[in-house]
Amino acid sequence: MTEPSETTGDLLVPIFFMGKRYNVPASLTIQKALEYAGYQHIRGCGCRGGVCGACGTVYRIPDSYKLQVGLACQTVVQSGMHLMIMPYYPGNRSIFDIEKMSGTGGEIAALYPEIYKCIGCNACSQGCPMDIDVMHYMAQAIRGDVPGVAETSFDCIMCGLCASRCPAEEVQFNVAILARRLNARHRIPRAKHLEERVKEVTDGKFEQPLRDLMSRSTEELKELYRSRESEPQMTEDDWVPLNARYV
Repeated sequence: MTEPSETTGDLLVPIFFMGKRYNVPASLTIQKALEYAGYQHIRGCGCRGGVCGACGTVYRIPDSYKLQVGLACQTVVQSGMHLMIMPYYPGNRSIFDIEKMSGTGGEIAALYPEIYKCIGCNACSQGCPMDIDVMHYMAQAIRGDVPGVAETSFDCIMCGLCASRCPAEEVQFNVAILARRLNARHRIPRAKHLEERVKEVTDGKFEQPLRDLMSRSTEELKELYRSRESEPQMTEDDWVPLNARYV
């Protein structure tokens, strides 16, 4: 530990980014700590909330042989941490036309035959910052279970950290998003209410209300927002506000 930070009051701890030492407040996430050290995030900085997957980070801590992974926006710095942000993983990405496919497991295997190289080591799951059972959905992909892959991988944020740990050189996150797209396009029934709303939009139902909103001042828009009718916590599925002009 060194002196407390003049801006946060926290004790400073040493971290090493690309081999260079920086003293940063101990309470900060990796992303904020690097900004504190003077870095501007051009890449590897998206939502800042653990959703976009743009800040995958590989790091080691003292007295441990383990190579660990996490998201820079969620992982708090540790004293002596050596780290590197990996905003993009150069994994294999097959080209396909979703409209010419039918949503079968065989299509996944044809585009990503390397799924059969899986050795069941579970390194992919251990590296997932979203705690997804990646090895399980890869097994589902091998079995041709498209809906299963789509459901198990639903929380995937495409950070690529699973692929970075895979000794079989698979690209699990691309397999997962293909399954979700196939499932959504060819297996899940289309939502009737969504088709109805799209038709309302294309027919111009909301054209005048939108022009009305565009003509209002900032204060008027704020008042409209403050006075809007909120959906009750407990209500029926068919609930609509009394004034549905803008929805």
